[in-house]
Amino acid sequence: MLNNKKQFYFLFLLVFQSVLAQKSIDAFLKPSDSLNPKRQNSVFVTEAVLASGALIGLNQLWYADYPKSDFHFINDNSEWMQMDKLGHLYSSYQIGRFGAEALHWSGASQKNQLIYGASLGFVFLTVVEVMDGYSAEWGASMGDVVANASGTVLYVSQELIWKEQRIIPKFSYRKTQYSDIRPDVLGSNIPEQILKDYNGQTYWLSANLYSFSKGSKIPKWLNLALGYGAEGMISGNEANFAPISTSKPEKFRQFYLSLDVDLTKIDTKSHFLKTFFSVFNSLKIPSPSLEYSTHSGFKFYSFYF
Repeated sequence: MLNNKKQFYFLFLLVFQSVLAQKSIDAFLKPSDSLNPKRQNSVFVTEAVLASGALIGLNQLWYADYPKSDFHFINDNSEWMQMDKLGHLYSSYQIGRFGAEALHWSGASQKNQLIYGASLGFVFLTVVEVMDGYSAEWGASMGDVVANASGTVLYVSQELIWKEQRIIPKFSYRKTQYSDIRPDVLGSNIPEQILKDYNGQTYWLSANLYSFSKGSKIPKWLNLALGYGAEGMISGNEANFAPISTSKPEKFRQFYLSLDVDLTKIDTKSHFLKTFFSVFNSLKIPSPSLEYSTHSGFKFYSFYF
């Protein structure tokens, strides 16, 4: 009996401590009602440190092994069937969204959220573009700059017009066989393939149905998503690529219609869950999907990610 009591008290203490910890985290994650200078300064410092670290790491891992050149532009708009451009739009939007939400947490005004937060993605990716411009292997791309700007405009315009994000760029990935053909370009492991293998990536525009018909009986979290993907790509510019074999995969585009969930529309009083939902709302929820491709026509998936 004594051991049972000890186990009960120990379990009670664990539960009690976890509740206190959750309340402490919840209080920390709750957005400030007015400007909190300490929070705002911590946001700016954290963003500066993370951005600087990312750029330094990118320079060492990506650019250091290639020769430098004078700043120059290239036209790569026809490469990768524009999948890379959608990646730039998505990244600019999501980085800017996180920047704006971080300033919202600090109690900053909406104007400052949009000026100093939502622009974070465009600024960061523009610096990366400049680094590309000084690399002899690559070059700055005006198409990338336009895509970066489009992601920022998509976020800012919705905040100005609707005071909410009704249309959200999202991402999903599935492994393909193309990385086995060129693992040096498309990735030799799953983390690399998620970033490099455009064949397995799908980019979505996920629209919240309730936001466009408020007062209806449509669930507030239900979204309709339009997706775009492409396959058969083993090089960005195959004119500069000598294939390993005489046969090349057929390149084709894919278009998707699917259901999705806006996690930020799920009602909860927990600021921890709200933060969790906000972070993972950048990913498409696996669900039934209809695909049309220029290769095989229509295809239905009961579960597509």
